[in-house]
Parts: sequence; C-alpha cells; structure tokens
Amino acid sequence: MLAMATFVGFVVLVIGLIHFYLWKRMVRDTTRPGRARRVGAVVAILLALLVPATMAGTQNGFYWLAWPGYLWLALMFYLLVLLLVLEVPTAVVRLVLRRRARSATATGPEPEPALVGAPGPARPGDARPAGRTGDAGSPTPPDDPDDTSPTGDAGGPPPTAGVPGHDPSRRLLLARGAAIFAGLTAAGVTGYGVRTAMGPPRLDRVRIPLAKLPRSMDGLRIATVSDIHLGPLRGRAHTERIVAMINRLDADLVAVVGDLVDGSVAELGAAAEPLRDLRSRYGSFFVTGNHEYYSGVEEWVREVDRLGLRVLQNERQEIRARGGVLDLAGVNDVTADGTGLAAPADYAAALGDRDPSRPVVLLAHQPVAAHEAAKFGVDLQLSGHTHGGQMVPFNLAVKLQQPVVSGLGEVDGTKVYVTNGAGFWGPPVRVGAPPQVTLVELRAP
Repeated sequence: MLAMATFVGFVVLVIGLIHFYLWKRMVRDTTRPGRARRVGAVVAILLALLVPATMAGTQNGFYWLAWPGYLWLALMFYLLVLLLVLEVPTAVVRLVLRRRARSATATGPEPEPALVGAPGPARPGDARPAGRTGDAGSPTPPDDPDDTSPTGDAGGPPPTAGVPGHDPSRRLLLARGAAIFAGLTAAGVTGYGVRTAMGPPRLDRVRIPLAKLPRSMDGLRIATVSDIHLGPLRGRAHTERIVAMINRLDADLVAVVGDLVDGSVAELGAAAEPLRDLRSRYGSFFVTGNHEYYSGVEEWVREVDRLGLRVLQNERQEIRARGGVLDLAGVNDVTADGTGLAAPADYAAALGDRDPSRPVVLLAHQPVAAHEAAKFGVDLQLSGHTHGGQMVPFNLAVKLQQPVVSGLGEVDGTKVYVTNGAGFWGPPVRVGAPPQVTLVELRAP
C-alpha cells in the first residue's frame, strides 16, 4: 500500500512539473503580465488536474473523461518533447542576438563630422536651445512623446535598461515563435496519431525459419494479435473488425497474446463476444497479459474459454498437422508473480519434460520472457505488450525494459517476434507504430 502511494505521489509530482514547464514556455514567456497570463495559469492548473482525474475516473466508470483526458495526455507529451528539443536552437539564437547587441554597444555611434563655420559661444540675447538643462547647464533632448518604455519603481529606467543584449520585444517574439511552432506541430502529430490509432490494423506477413520444423509442416501459418485493449474508447466494433480480418487469412492457428481488455467482464463481456467467431484449422489460443490482472483475471480466463479460445496457463498443446507435430506452449504474464490472483509464469511447467526434437512456439505476452524461455530451448516466442512504442519517441524508453520492441529479433538464441498490437492504451494515438495483425508463416530449413 505504501509503495502504491509513493508511486502515485511520484506520478503527480512529475505531472505537476511538466505542466509548470509548459506554462512557463507557452504562457509566461509569451505574454506580458495581465489577464492573459492569469488565464493561462488557470488553464495550466486545470489541465494538470485533468490527467490524474482521467486515470482514476476511467477506472471507476467515468468514461466521459477518456477522450479529453487522454487526448490532452498525448498533446502534452508532444508539446514537452518539442519544447525540449527547441531549447537548444532558441538558446543559440538568444546568444547570437546578445553578442550582436553587445558588439554594437561597444562600438558606439560614429562621431558626427564638425561643420565648417559652426557657431561660436552664445552671445547675450541669443535664444537658449530647446530642452532641459542639466546640472552643468548643458541642454538635454526634449521629452519624446512616443517613449512608452517601462520605468523602475522610482520612475527611472527599468532594472534591465542599458544591459547589453537585452531586448524584451525581441525575446518575446522568439518565445512566441517557439510556442506557436511547438503547438501547431504537436497538434498535427497528435491528429495524425489519432487517425492511425482509430483506423484498421495493418496486416503484416513475416516468414520465420525454424530449424526443427518438419518439411511436411513447412508454411504453417499463425495469425497473431495482441493488445486489443477493449475499454472506454474501444468496443464491440473493434473486436468485430479484428475477427473479420483474421478470418480472411484462413490461418492454421490463431494466437491472441494478451491484453485483451481494460475492464471487467460485466463491463466488456459484450465487446469481447465476437471472439467466438474466430476460425482456424487447428484452434485459437490465448495467454494473459498484464492488463488482465488489472481487470479480473479469473473471470476473464473463464470468459475467454467460454468463447472458444484455449487459454494456455503455463501449459502446452500438441499441434498435429500435415503429418508433423509442433508444441505450442503458453505462460502466464510475468505480472502474475506476487499478485496472488493466478499462478506466476512457470516455464518449467509449460516447457519441461517434452520431446526436444520437436519445434516449440511459446506464447508470452512480454518479450522479456524470452530470457527464461531461452533456457528451455524455445525456437520461437510470439509476444506483444510494447505496442511498438505506440508514440515515437517513447519507443526509445521501451528499449530500456524489453529486448525487442517491434518485429523479429533474437534473445539468447531464441527467435522473438513482437507484434505492435491491434489497439492502444491510454491516448488514442499511434505515431510510428501503426496497429497491426501479423500472419506468421513458419518455414522448414
């Protein structure tokens, strides 16, 4: 409980700091003191509160928060990235402008040429020059009626007046230019990402050779999908589209590799119902993902089984096809360890005591499971979880946790294929990682 409270506090702190930074760059640096700046501060506070409110609210039935909250989360992310990237060039521009101003100040104005026959000392009766007279009686320029420069507390020049390189109007223009560029670019990228995420999944086909695959099983095809993420923003129509797409492939096997739902059976059972229409020659299979453990894993295991998918919980199934045999194994997600909701991932139960001459394909939600799978001689692991990064450049952070982010890779001699997933989590945005259904074709050597 203490760990959860600490994590929540850390998240709230990070969100607050991000919004403070955005307020500074988008509001404070681009406006003068006044109503606009005050309104901007209020908006920044409300948006900062919207993020945790959305995360908590969508878990408690306030689904109307999902669209505005998650869209702002995506826009916030890209504003942050763009403004951070712009820090360097804007700093360089400020430095160049400051040096130019200092150079001009140091050089000073060129002396005016003396006029031949310039008047000598004033004689009595001559008119005095216009303007004020200083302490020594020297004339000063007349007041400039157009001079609107700010003054200090005592009516004198502002504290920054006379500082080489200080030009408030130029700095304001630079800040506004950076803010406008970041805002328009972030909005455009987010809009593109929404269109991609809400569109149909892309079909990818990949051929993967397995050294132990019998020649008679050459070309065995596995339709692979993960991370469907039924929830506040995705419902029955999403499932129907995916099922129709898989059925058109006429695959030998169907593998649903976790993260089917973000909600209970009572909330999303109807949305998952179309899964009963999945067609394949040798069966459809399912393994749990981490989100099943947030959504009532026991209920969902029973529900998925009722819909006709075989749930592989630390077990394997012999696939006899075309005169050959392949072991299809599945393990619970690594999230199960310590939850007490289901047995943790047990690789020995799923992969131990088997015929080592047979090829084995493992279904495991997270690519990181390959480190353990490799110890049992797994030929191929099919995974999801990463969403391909979902929103570039977030994929760079995913690499810190998972050995493969998207596509085909290898971990300790085990081939690992990671599909991008057909849905999304959180923001309905995908940039650089389109939704995907993959047809994996196994090839004999």
